[in-house]
Amino acid sequence: MPGLPACPQCASTYTYEDGALLVCPECAHEWSPAAAAAAEDAPPQVRDAHGTPLADGDSVVVVKDLKVKGSSLVVKVGTKVRNIRLVDSDHDIDCRIEGIGQMGLKSGFVRKA
Repeated sequence: MPGLPACPQCASTYTYEDGALLVCPECAHEWSPAAAAAAEDAPPQVRDAHGTPLADGDSVVVVKDLKVKGSSLVVKVGTKVRNIRLVDSDHDIDCRIEGIGQMGLKSGFVRKA
């Protein structure tokens, strides 16, 4: 049927309505069209390695040794980073680390302090 959205899980175009839900016959995924529209309107939320939501100005702790590209420096486990900024790029966090300087981190390698 034209007008129905594609499956959010497998991108199949063969979705159909079953009561209040939309169903994908290829992967058997069921979803509510109202919930899908609300999820698209909400901005993506950045979460740390443990699933805790992060916000601008938070302090985080590094959970894994991270090599700095183009340098022999290493950000050690347990390094506390204060006053982070969330950005929309390949790295989720912009920050300044003592002794290293300005750096971009991925949210999967930090936890909220």
